[in-house]
Amino acid sequence: MSRLRIFDAAAPDAPLFDSRDGDAIARELQAIGVTFERWQAAQPVAAGASQDEVIAAYKADIDRISAERGFKSVDVISIAPDNPKREELRAKFLDEHFHKEDEVRFFVDGSGLFTLHVEGKVYEIECVKDDLIGVPDGVTHWFDMGPEPRFVAIRFFEQPDGWIGHFTGSDIAQKFPRYEPGSR
Repeated sequence: MSRLRIFDAAAPDAPLFDSRDGDAIARELQAIGVTFERWQAAQPVAAGASQDEVIAAYKADIDRISAERGFKSVDVISIAPDNPKREELRAKFLDEHFHKEDEVRFFVDGSGLFTLHVEGKVYEIECVKDDLIGVPDGVTHWFDMGPEPRFVAIRFFEQPDGWIGHFTGSDIAQKFPRYEPGSR
């Protein structure tokens, strides 16, 4: 189940807000310019579905958000717990960074933890199956897929290099707990 926790950046042990209600999550995130939506597939998506099958199942929503935000392409990324590069992939975005275009991800299956650092607060969003998150360009954040990652996500792009992480050098991400699915 999706979850949003909001912290004062200086108090990682004391949430100011904690909710699993999708509408409440969307309202809180909208206040900082972040999109949170829940999507339903137009047709069943079987385990192991091809990229084309996944995209076809969500075509109406993909087309809508691409038109609204100017995305030129989408792809599907799938990471399983037995991926031999899972530690390397996890480590790639664990430190605070930003992108030069919106980072929009839709979780077809599995889960991951986006953590945003905005105006002295930290917003920890556990995204699960059927969640879409849209982090505006320039918003500092980090992403944790957990020690045994399992997710399938649709990624949206304006430019092929737009999702490159620009790291801030801050140690704030190390002050907050790492993602352990099922333990929150």
